[in-house]
Amino acid sequence: MSQQVSSPGDAPTVLDGTPEHLDYATKPPLWLTVVKWVLIALAVAVLLYAAQQLVEAGQMLMVILVAFVAMCILAVYSTRRAIPLKYLLPGLLLTLALQIWPLIYTVSLSFTNYGDGHLVSKEEAVSAIEASSVRQVEGSERYSLNIAVPDGQDAATGDLLYLLTDPEGNYLVGSAEGVEPLDPETVEAGPTGRIISAEGFITLSATEVNARSADLAEFAVPTETGGIKQIGLSEAFIGEPTKVYDEANDTITDTLSGKIYVPEEANFVPQDGVGPALPQGWLENVGLSNYTEALTNPQLRSGFVKVLVWNFAFAAITVISTFLLGMALALLFNDDRLKFRGIYRSLLILPYALPIYVTALVWSSMFNQDFGLINSLTGLDINWLGDPWAARGALLFTNLWLGFPYMFIVCTGALQSIPGEVREAAAIDGAGPFRTVRSVIMPLLLVAVGPLLIASFAFNFNNFGLVFLFNEGGPFTGGQSQIGSTDLLISWAYRLALGGTQPNFGLASAIAVFIFFIVAIISYQGFRSTKALEDVN
Repeated sequence: MSQQVSSPGDAPTVLDGTPEHLDYATKPPLWLTVVKWVLIALAVAVLLYAAQQLVEAGQMLMVILVAFVAMCILAVYSTRRAIPLKYLLPGLLLTLALQIWPLIYTVSLSFTNYGDGHLVSKEEAVSAIEASSVRQVEGSERYSLNIAVPDGQDAATGDLLYLLTDPEGNYLVGSAEGVEPLDPETVEAGPTGRIISAEGFITLSATEVNARSADLAEFAVPTETGGIKQIGLSEAFIGEPTKVYDEANDTITDTLSGKIYVPEEANFVPQDGVGPALPQGWLENVGLSNYTEALTNPQLRSGFVKVLVWNFAFAAITVISTFLLGMALALLFNDDRLKFRGIYRSLLILPYALPIYVTALVWSSMFNQDFGLINSLTGLDINWLGDPWAARGALLFTNLWLGFPYMFIVCTGALQSIPGEVREAAAIDGAGPFRTVRSVIMPLLLVAVGPLLIASFAFNFNNFGLVFLFNEGGPFTGGQSQIGSTDLLISWAYRLALGGTQPNFGLASAIAVFIFFIVAIISYQGFRSTKALEDVN
């Protein structure tokens, strides 16, 4: 029988030199092991399916990442080792998917011209230009046509497809990538051979086709000799392009007018400088031009500075005002002499329980100059939503209404954790109520709520929902519609990206990167200050 010799903090050993291995006292039941392997198999199966979809989309980098995640899941959960990693891995994966990846993707977009008309590669743009210029030639074949979108997509926004029946009766599906055959067993056709329905596709009604007439005017299915284009609701023709790409000279020639288009800033523009550029552009790397544009463009620069200053003021005033009001109410309702405190506290947190979109819309209607409750009750005639400074005041007041319950709850909890002896000692030393709050309660309170104030500042710095629902960043002055008087950087970036006639996601991403660094620097400095406050206490 071996004798164990060990000391506190040392790993157990035995005298015969054989290390003693710790083992589970009991093995898990069989059903738990089966459930574990079923879940592992399910996770791996989902990842394999995702990898297959990514392979078909040509996203090889994402395929590698998905394979790495699958290996991590197998390595961590298939053994009885690495107990801490079993708890950490879900959090690490969610952090990677919801925090790190969006950040990397946003930064990568900021170095491109990604936006309306610049969503595809140059080769795809050339194919689209040639296909959209297709004209019918004499004697060309006609196809029976039905228009559809892939199953699961919205008829109003989904990818357009042609369901075709050629003169020989073959069923085809045409997309922006080309033509593919359809399995006849999955197709239901009418007496004329026109496809009525097909598995995996949703056919559009005449009303839906009419609603997408603008998209259909630009849509064509590329072929080796030209393209297939719609003519009416039930027919399509195969024709030849009138705009032909010359790969040797990297130009496009319009065979009808003889005009030559040359590449310039990811678009084909007329060589003679007369006329508009072709609408189909392509995605390309633009280096630091989006950052340069944001900092040097006179309109953007003046707008950026103006919005940035208001953004800081909005976040700072919101945090200070909500904290002071919430703390004052918390101090008031923390007095033991006050009866029915529970009822009062419950009533005060009601604004926090209402959805923000409801509150924002209600307050916006109450600030209406002609019909709003504010002017009716006060007898004022202020254009709250049309005057820049009045709109800023109304927005701050609405955010105060929304934010003070949160600070009230936080301060109430922090106050109740402060020992009563501290106040008694301050009273014995002769401190009055104001001096006690300023010199004793406040420092202790800030230790507890300091990180929450920083988080509140970061949240309000990007409080897109309130600004957008309240007045969409307005009012807009000076005859322009890009920079509103109450715009925050995030709402301004949204308008640049999605609000205009030519959304520019690259420029909006560059502004989002600026926002990230501003919030990161402020948060870092705030946490340093909080740590210093903890050291003092």
